[in-house]
Amino acid sequence: MSGSRAAIRYAKAVLALAQDQKAADAVNGDMKHIVNAIAKSDELSQMLQSPVVRSSDKKAVLSSVFANANVNTTNLIDTLISNKRLALLNEVASSYINLYDQLRGSQIAKVTTAVALTSELKTKVLAKVKELTGKEAELENIIDETILGGFILRVGDIQYNASIANKLDKLKREFTLN
Repeated sequence: MSGSRAAIRYAKAVLALAQDQKAADAVNGDMKHIVNAIAKSDELSQMLQSPVVRSSDKKAVLSSVFANANVNTTNLIDTLISNKRLALLNEVASSYINLYDQLRGSQIAKVTTAVALTSELKTKVLAKVKELTGKEAELENIIDETILGGFILRVGDIQYNASIANKLDKLKREFTLN
């Protein structure tokens, strides 16, 4: 838990600095890139968590992977290295994205479907999210064929499950109870 608090503190500091320098959008793009890169690469994730890998090696790898990053992002990485907190990089990046979205009055709506959403359905889902929350949202479509059909919508701490798999599971429970 203390790691999460530290990550939020670093994220708040970077966001404040980036806002002062009118670079919050660029840093947000970098943070999304960092989160995606760490999620896609087990080696990168393990390297960041490893106490065996030297800080200089970690810095060299991160400098090459995120070579086009904003100055504020590279300064954050340097600060995390000097404070021996580089293992928090993914948490800091995620916290920054959340804080940035809150600042913009936006949020991420995750829609899990069995097949990719069409542009017409995306528009309808975004309209429904705005109706429910009163805020604009970015839509992230996650494809999971195990839900068979329908969708699962997650916005913040709200979840609406309208999947076929969920409905079948409810029917199964009803039949087993009787």
